[in-house]
Amino acid sequence: MEVENHTVLSQFLLLGLSEDPDLQPILFGLFLCMYLVTVLGNLLIILAIFSDSHLHTPMYFFLSNLSFVDICFTSTTVPKMLVNIQAQRKDISYTECLTQVYFFMFFAGMDNFLLTVMAYDRFVAICHPLNYTVIMNPHFCVFLVLLCWLTIFCSSLLHILLMKRLSFSVGTEIPHFFCELAQVLKVASSDTLINNIVLLVATALLCVVPVTGILFSYSQIVSSLLKMSSSVGKSKAFSTCGSHLCVVTLFYGTALGVYLSSAVTHSSKSTVISVMYTVVTPMLNPFIYSLRNKDVKGALGRLLSRAASGP
Repeated sequence: MEVENHTVLSQFLLLGLSEDPDLQPILFGLFLCMYLVTVLGNLLIILAIFSDSHLHTPMYFFLSNLSFVDICFTSTTVPKMLVNIQAQRKDISYTECLTQVYFFMFFAGMDNFLLTVMAYDRFVAICHPLNYTVIMNPHFCVFLVLLCWLTIFCSSLLHILLMKRLSFSVGTEIPHFFCELAQVLKVASSDTLINNIVLLVATALLCVVPVTGILFSYSQIVSSLLKMSSSVGKSKAFSTCGSHLCVVTLFYGTALGVYLSSAVTHSSKSTVISVMYTVVTPMLNPFIYSLRNKDVKGALGRLLSRAASGP
């Protein structure tokens, strides 16, 4: 088989979710609706938080960052898929593919880190309420977010630099609807040992450590709740964690499912699970936080009322 180096390879072929031509209009309409709902829902959360002074707290500062990242996360994969479905094409250029790999890892990592930071915020609020404003001061909150951005930037860049060493066969097919790092490495023609080692180490450090942090935070939260004598206090404290727990369960549950299934072999099941954590989870986050949070619901109501009344 003829092999081309990445410097002259012009494109990859994304096989997508289905090759059935009758399903393409349905997939286009479905993913377009989900994308628009994701962007609109998360944008409303951001606008509500910034327009309401009652929500200018660390918890909602992190939530606004999460909503922004979710918009970017979905925008990394869905628009290209919609363009390909509409144009009845499967190609993606080498540069576009690397760019998609980079930003997908970047924003997935940011989601991961922000969920961890939000768990820490709830830990401090419930376990150390008297020192909450001192510990979670604005400077420290900004520092945590910037640290997340810097860490993920360096990690994602390392993967891309290592990918540029690889060669691919002419007409390389990627059995996915976007360029995901693990799938791209599987179709490479050159040795990917170093890439896979770095990917494994990065996954361990950037996933296992945050998950451990979340589990530790909630173990301390549960311990503090059990020590509370007031049932009202317990209910109020736990209500502030309910939305975050739902998002964490949805994000990590689907992400773990797709990587466990794709670790063995690629299947249509892993692709469907990929849709769950790349498209469905960012779409559901605004609903989870707005429906379960009275403060957010109130801010959204006031924002929409002002928009309806006009200037």
